[in-house]
Amino acid sequence: MTTPIHEGQPLHTRGIELDQARCVMIMIHGRGASPHYILALADEFETQHFAYLAPQAAGFTWYPNWFTAPIASNEPYLSSALRVIDGLVEKVMQAGIPSERVILLGFSQGACLTLEYAARHARRYGGVIGLSGGLIGEPGQVFSYPGSLMGTPVFLGCSDIDRHIPLWRVHESAAAFKALEADVTERIYPNMGHLVHSDEIAFVKALAQSIEGRE
Repeated sequence: MTTPIHEGQPLHTRGIELDQARCVMIMIHGRGASPHYILALADEFETQHFAYLAPQAAGFTWYPNWFTAPIASNEPYLSSALRVIDGLVEKVMQAGIPSERVILLGFSQGACLTLEYAARHARRYGGVIGLSGGLIGEPGQVFSYPGSLMGTPVFLGCSDIDRHIPLWRVHESAAAFKALEADVTERIYPNMGHLVHSDEIAFVKALAQSIEGRE
């Protein structure tokens, strides 16, 4: 497998232009998917002042192995993917939009990446949304990160039978974010497939609109 370099891959957008936006949502697609799939969720949020940014992974995969594999086995892909998100956060802040108006959202592999980025780069965000995902690391790993998320709303939603995301990792991730002083909402949906639930969309919509309405 050729080592993917995620930096320099296309950035797909939706909503209003960044230089006109009051708020931003950075959206991270799942394994084998494209940014267009996750950007389609933006229509559900019914916002007026958001720019939606969705980077594309090289080969449409952020890292090659399971997110519960040893972290070293997913390098250098994982570090490259995290740098992509970091670069977008910096770009947004340089455009004059504070992190308190930035929502980080991901689905599946993108959710794992989003959660890992937020835990490693703790600050006050508008929100951190993990749709069917969890923190990255092998079973038994102790999740301990420096800093504070300072009350950032963190949402973790997942099926109780998701074959890609073990329920115990969702619980571990919730505990780790609580330790980072986040305002954690964990919702487990019985017998759901590996997909986005309408309840999750409703949560993100309400959060986005509340951030949009702040002075």
